[in-house]
Amino acid sequence: MPIVDAVLDRAIARPDSVALATESGRVRWADLVVGDEIDHGAGVVPLHDGDPLVLLPRLVSALRGGGVPLVLDHRWTAEHVAAVLAGLGPPPPMRAAWAAVSSGSTGRPRVVLREERSWSASFAAVDELLELRSDDRVLLPTPLSSSIALFGLAHALSRGITVLAPARAGDAALRALLLEATIVHTTPIVLRRVLDLLDAGAAHRLRLAFVGGAELDDAQRARAIGHGLRVVGYYGAAELSFVAVDRDGRGLRAFPGVEFRREQSPGGDIARLWVRSPYLASGYLGAGGALERSPGRWATVGDLVDPVDASDPGRIVVRGRGDAAILTAAATVIPDDVERVLRSLPGVRDAAVFGEPAARVGALVSALIEADPAVVDLVAWRAECRRLLAPAQRPRHWYLTAALPRTAAGKVARAELERLRAETAMERLG
Repeated sequence: MPIVDAVLDRAIARPDSVALATESGRVRWADLVVGDEIDHGAGVVPLHDGDPLVLLPRLVSALRGGGVPLVLDHRWTAEHVAAVLAGLGPPPPMRAAWAAVSSGSTGRPRVVLREERSWSASFAAVDELLELRSDDRVLLPTPLSSSIALFGLAHALSRGITVLAPARAGDAALRALLLEATIVHTTPIVLRRVLDLLDAGAAHRLRLAFVGGAELDDAQRARAIGHGLRVVGYYGAAELSFVAVDRDGRGLRAFPGVEFRREQSPGGDIARLWVRSPYLASGYLGAGGALERSPGRWATVGDLVDPVDASDPGRIVVRGRGDAAILTAAATVIPDDVERVLRSLPGVRDAAVFGEPAARVGALVSALIEADPAVVDLVAWRAECRRLLAPAQRPRHWYLTAALPRTAAGKVARAELERLRAETAMERLG
């Protein structure tokens, strides 16, 4: 059933029930169908509203008028919005129902277009993963401009489930919404904020965490389980939607309806992942983008994975985006592999690994560490890296920051990281 029809059915059946709530207000289902429909002629409708209470009625109005809603990061300036929109060009000749902004973690954000079915085809599988109940309330704590939150909103609208979305940044808004939420759909970095609040005694009703956008480590999973949450992790991309799911902490396996193909380079120890599924995006609005296609309906965004494990061929281990790999001397270093170790070091909240250009070797592996200066122990950290990392993987330069640069979805903004490096704007540890 199209989402606009599902919204209308809900508005008729239960007009006064809550469609969306923030810490400061609520929108009823009836409120989503009272405005005049505007004929958008299947055009893209930019939405730049920071308050979800304002954004949701406008988004539904765009859908009802045949438009393609494009939710923009409300933190962008008007000048930046104008520059992004000016670079999009005319819509390509493809059917589209949704436009989502890619994370922009490695460069300029791209606008990804998709048909409604490319998301709705996965809704039944998501229902099963969440063990969805009619009285569930889904907390979406990342901005609704992120593809993760936008998918969560589309799924909730189709199922008549109440969405909880903070209108303001900060812990107070999250605390208020935790009193109602039963499911949180978010990224690992935002889940960490939620778990910090639970550790501090915040009251909550959460029963499940649905986590994507980056790797969910074992320590975070254990923390969540310790608070009574079931944890389901998944891997995907704005262009690919769902690719793989980890239901129980035993590793990622194909999301229902998805097929994998690994393309391994000769002599290489990693492979590029290709995907075939009904959930793929149609393409981009404007030029460029990471999405590639090959005959047989296969697609890739360049993500790297381990080769097939003969003892468990159905499992995939994601190693990160290929364009982030660091070539140092004769070795290829995957930042995700090093970051996983750095996050395990005492006092390290998070870490981002990148390459610094260097004569003769190509690049030096360097690390920007998010930590309190009072807990920095570079001698101990380097000793652990010597124990846990191969020589080529060990950071040669270390930098400190109070907070890593991030995208709206909470991913490390690697393009901003590169700018800071180029401008020598990071505090050097050693």
